[in-house]
Amino acid sequence: MPLARSLSMTSLNGLPQWEDEDLPVEDLLLFEISWEVTNKVGGIYTVIQTKAKTTADEWGENYFLIGPYFEQNVKTQVEFCEPPNPAVKKAMDTMKSQGCQVYFGRWLIEGSPYVLLFDIGSAAWNLDKWKGEFWEASNIGIPFHDREANDAVIFGSLTAWFLKELSCQFDDKPSIIAHFHEWQAGVGLILSRSQKLPVATIFTTHATLLGRYLCAASIDFYNNLDQFDIDKEAGERQIYHRYCMERASVHCAHVFTTVSQITATEAEHMLKKSPDVVTPNGLNIKKFSAMHEFQNLHSMYKARIQEFIRGHFYGHLDFNLDKTLFFFIAGRYEFSNKGADMFLEALSRLNFLLRVHKTDVTVIVFFIMPAKTNNFNVETLKGQAVRKQLWDTAQSVKEKFGRKLYNALLKGEIPDLNKILDRDDITIMKRAIFSTQRHSLPPVTTHNMIDDSNDPILNTIRRIGLFNNRTDRVKVILHPEFLSSTSPLLPLDYEEFVRGCHLGVFPSYYEPWGYTPAECTVMGIPSVTTNLSGFGCFMQEHVADPAAYGIYIVDRRFRSPDESCNQLTQFLYSFCQQNRRQRIIQRNRTERLSDLLDWRYLGRYYMHARHLALSRTFPDKFDMEPSAPPKTEGFRFPRPSSVPPSPSASQHSSPHHSEAEDEDEDERYDEDEEAERDRQNIKSPFTLGALPQGKKKQHGEYRN
Repeated sequence: MPLARSLSMTSLNGLPQWEDEDLPVEDLLLFEISWEVTNKVGGIYTVIQTKAKTTADEWGENYFLIGPYFEQNVKTQVEFCEPPNPAVKKAMDTMKSQGCQVYFGRWLIEGSPYVLLFDIGSAAWNLDKWKGEFWEASNIGIPFHDREANDAVIFGSLTAWFLKELSCQFDDKPSIIAHFHEWQAGVGLILSRSQKLPVATIFTTHATLLGRYLCAASIDFYNNLDQFDIDKEAGERQIYHRYCMERASVHCAHVFTTVSQITATEAEHMLKKSPDVVTPNGLNIKKFSAMHEFQNLHSMYKARIQEFIRGHFYGHLDFNLDKTLFFFIAGRYEFSNKGADMFLEALSRLNFLLRVHKTDVTVIVFFIMPAKTNNFNVETLKGQAVRKQLWDTAQSVKEKFGRKLYNALLKGEIPDLNKILDRDDITIMKRAIFSTQRHSLPPVTTHNMIDDSNDPILNTIRRIGLFNNRTDRVKVILHPEFLSSTSPLLPLDYEEFVRGCHLGVFPSYYEPWGYTPAECTVMGIPSVTTNLSGFGCFMQEHVADPAAYGIYIVDRRFRSPDESCNQLTQFLYSFCQQNRRQRIIQRNRTERLSDLLDWRYLGRYYMHARHLALSRTFPDKFDMEPSAPPKTEGFRFPRPSSVPPSPSASQHSSPHHSEAEDEDEDERYDEDEEAERDRQNIKSPFTLGALPQGKKKQHGEYRN
């Protein structure tokens, strides 16, 4: 047996390096398999799409993604081409010759990775045979009525078939790494292992099936992790077969990973295995050449949102838009899991505080959560029509006024302002004013909801009484549809909308990672998250004072729901007390945290998982020095020494503290000095051996 070669984490292009000339590095192929390749269903699509560029840069032509073929997605996302790798082409041709439709091309995203797509429908005639083979391999039976699970069996069987055809061409040389995401892709992993294919396998769970179901049922999940009868709970929810597919995938994989420490704890109890590596999710970070360009974008898109507000609240626009803050929550419509229940309760308490203190700040809150609707409601559309009519009227009067003023000045006269507007102009303006009168309150939703009486958000709004009254300092708008730049109501894409808001609020109870607050951070928008989200735990670990950097972390793990709600209310109220200068400082700090979320740094964890899988699958060919997964000690932002970003309860006994105090604090703020110090805390891409090994954290142990 040849001596094992040591894997180097500092290898060129991210590919493992070794010295055995019989194993050229270019023969190693990386496949990532997911149901969400070119097929957006949830957050996994974002993970794969944003990570593709970094992985493609590392692996080049050796990187492939495998997913399902859906014509409506492929038409706009994939450019078909011939496979450059002859082994891949031969495996595809073999499958095509036996009646399976297989497509190959480049996914038109950043990095342009190769994609291999299986047409599930063309292979459906094999379903019964493949379900039988899966039963023989795993003793897991799939009910005929669960279409999603049946599709997973077809997709997994096609994946295993392809990997078998491919691996047969390499004469048992270690040539393939296959990374499977979530239970829908897990069948391929189980079949690959049962067939003893020479493939190094990795399985990533982004959220456990049972965890999501249990949290949605409003169960005290995290305090009872070790108390659940897992089989019973899965059976009662009729997902036992799916749970078995997920658990089998976890235990069959050479390397098991999760996306956060909180999900690692969950997997330990739900799936009965601790992950080998935690692989935090990142984003592609694009830095602006101008330091404050993102601040300019905030101002520009805020003005666009203000235009929508002028129409939506016509007749009730008795608040100052310059002193109005825009908060939002966005994501799947999971009322409890996403924390919408706690957010609404906190808004009710915030409304009380703002009214009691007679503040001139108004908060407008958007709920961007898709639900079943019958299109826009008439009152909302009318509001935008009234706004446009008023704008046209003002423009026509302004043009006439300007012409008369111009002519008078040409004659060397100062016009009589009482005569410059004639009776017709006054009449037009009066009619415009009368058109803005309304006898109803501004609607709390922009669409006609199909099941209005049972909608949890609307029912909670009715209970707490936030109906957009004139006296309310907190106004609520439910937009039950994804945002689009072609919308007649709010013509903004999601990214543009986020940039225009002041604060994203995501007090999730169940959030394995949390891309929404991460996206806010990258765009320089402060956000609220929790210590039950992967993102919140990650920030607690890497930022000494998250709130100073615009990351407010609500404790939902070790506090009662009422205490957590009070903490959230205090965060929101403190944010409302900030002046404009303080918000600008905080946005600058928030944007600097984006380096922590860059795939160029977080890709190290995936690199470690791949190398670990190779060393476990082919121990005679690959050797890896025993070490813990990559740590990031020193990869940490200290507490800013200059002006605090927001007034705290200990600083001021009243929200009406003096402007002089703010000016004194601002003088202590040196942005360039602070930014340079923060940059020193971001380390260059690492080498594994150089990282110190830290003490393993116990679950539930987080730094505050």
